Amino acid sequence: MSAAASAISGRRWLLVALAIFLAQIAILYAMGRVPICECGYVKLWEGGVNTSGNSQHISDWYTPSHIIHGFLFYGLGWLVLRRAPVTARLSLAVLIEAGWEILENSPIIIDRYRTATMALGYSGDSILNSAMDTVFMAAGFFAASRLPVWLTVVIAIFFELLTGYLIRDNLTLNVLMLVWPVEAVKTWQGGV
Repeated sequence: MSAAASAISGRRWLLVALAIFLAQIAILYAMGRVPICECGYVKLWEGGVNTSGNSQHISDWYTPSHIIHGFLFYGLGWLVLRRAPVTARLSLAVLIEAGWEILENSPIIIDRYRTATMALGYSGDSILNSAMDTVFMAAGFFAASRLPVWLTVVIAIFFELLTGYLIRDNLTLNVLMLVWPVEAVKTWQGGV
């Protein structure tokens, strides 16, 4: 494939990723998700974990998890679409993340979070927060595409240890508690 044809293909895949991202936003809106925090303002960072502002603003303690999603999805894309342009792999990553964001904001998953995890008052993400989760995933994806594998792994481990220490939650614990809740972990996360 010529350089010009490759560039055109790359741009087309970028448009596919953008279309998936916009569909995510439209579906969340159709599901009745609030566009921004019901508090009426937008914050760059929400530092409270068990607050009404969590999962409502641009970033929060779960942002590192979404960056790690990007690392993982880059690896998956490399495994299954090795010969495809990086933008085709990005489209796959955006599709997976958008699918998760939609599922995460469905009543069944919101209820699961409330009953099985430390997120007792969780009511779902605002559309802004959900969209930014996808943007942070894409940032993680592009970082993984540029960084050495060892550094990507070190950053992921650092994020997991940092959030695990500071808020008693991280991507690993979140998945564990969503899929197979462990009462001892739930008690520890509750600070008891």
